[in-house]
Amino acid sequence: MLSLLFLTLCLVGGSVAKPPAPAIKKDLVGIVGGQNAAKGKWPWQVSLKMYSYYSSAWVHICGGSLIHPKWVLTAAHCIHHRNTDPSTYRVLAGEIYLYGDQKLLTVSRIIVHPDFVYASRGADVALLQLAEPADCSGNVQPIRLSSLNNEVTQKDECWVTGWGALRYYGWLPPPFRLQEVKVQVVENSVCEQLYQKATWYHHDDRRIIFDDMLCAGSEGRDSCQGDSGGPLVCKNSDSWTLVGVVSWGYGCGWRDLPGIYARVQSYVPWIKQHIQSSS
Repeated sequence: MLSLLFLTLCLVGGSVAKPPAPAIKKDLVGIVGGQNAAKGKWPWQVSLKMYSYYSSAWVHICGGSLIHPKWVLTAAHCIHHRNTDPSTYRVLAGEIYLYGDQKLLTVSRIIVHPDFVYASRGADVALLQLAEPADCSGNVQPIRLSSLNNEVTQKDECWVTGWGALRYYGWLPPPFRLQEVKVQVVENSVCEQLYQKATWYHHDDRRIIFDDMLCAGSEGRDSCQGDSGGPLVCKNSDSWTLVGVVSWGYGCGWRDLPGIYARVQSYVPWIKQHIQSSS
């Protein structure tokens, strides 16, 4: 989550990650109020990594969701520049621990949504095309996208996962195991009122929560730094659906300030357009 302080045949492809140096623990890598996730429970969860010359390792910067054997959906604010060289990123799939002797998938193409400026203004989504399809197995499976007519409510069972901080600037300790937490969806109108009431977000002249955003979480149950780009999924007829992408918020798990997610439903046509055009 970006916290604002002031305001189906699959093949393997990739490289091997180097063991992390001790400095890894300083990186923005937990979920607030969560618990350890079981291996294979969230098979679409991936880690987006960049190479750190300081640590001599590929280090976690954001989460993401495998939505197709060759495509990952993440947050636009996780991509440093629109013209970033795709080879500077790697994707870790099918693992619950961030580091070790693991195969990483290479990225061949990055597509940032054209309307993205910064997270709190919406359109915080980006697509990563993999050079080779992920090896689909019990631990690696794409997640189904929210349909255009699928309305998420507070009655739905929803979970967010990631390797982000356990509390505001309280980093996830080694061995950096994937965390999960059940969160409740908050209606946009209620979420708008909550953020408007917060003194640091008092903007009577403009909206804060837009239609392409989705709010979820409560005091002590939230996503945090390092979870950005990761999945918010809800159970629908005994199957899981990707409804949100971890985007932004104020603090982590603070009272009356739920986390803000990019609403996947709003971007299904854009996502499918790019996937189909590459087929």
